[in-house]
Amino acid sequence: MKILVLFEESGTVTDAFVGAGHDAYSVDLLPTRGKNPDKHLQKNADEVMGWIGSGMLGHVDMVIAFPPCDYLTNAGVRWLHTEDGRWDKMRDGAERFKRVLDLPVKYICAENPVPHKYAREIIGRPTQYVQPYDFGHMETKKTGLWLKNLPPLTPTNDVKAETMALPYGERAKVHYCSPGPLRKRIRSETKNGLAEAMLTQWGNIND
Repeated sequence: MKILVLFEESGTVTDAFVGAGHDAYSVDLLPTRGKNPDKHLQKNADEVMGWIGSGMLGHVDMVIAFPPCDYLTNAGVRWLHTEDGRWDKMRDGAERFKRVLDLPVKYICAENPVPHKYAREIIGRPTQYVQPYDFGHMETKKTGLWLKNLPPLTPTNDVKAETMALPYGERAKVHYCSPGPLRKRIRSETKNGLAEAMLTQWGNIND
């Protein structure tokens, strides 16, 4: 399948699909940290979305996207009422997210943390929520998946019991990530277990 992984500089999901023989490309403004730099489009994802179906890109079977969540999540909802311009930024972010869901592509997955109610009014509720511990990672980070023509993911290595037995600060280490230039990248990075689940459960859906 031809797959676009939008807003991905880590290369985690792209590498999983490329390794299985798919024609997958990551798209991000930053260079990729993945194993397949030749399969990375260092471009504005909004521009590349406009190429789908055109001579620039052609037919795409699947889009997996990690749109920026800066203004859409519960974690930042309080700033809507105190920060000038926050409402406009939230609406812009939600419309960008919705644009992903409306792409002329058969299979779509868009990922984001738990959205606040104002964002949900625009982007709707996710199809499912997943946690890193569903896929073998002993951490917590509740994440929503908005799915189009894709089945919800089934946990592949449920380590919830072991994870919840850890001290809160250890299992929620993403939440407690230290401030710094890498904080946003660390908090948003996709776990290998989730990428492998996407590959194994969706990789043959078009057969």
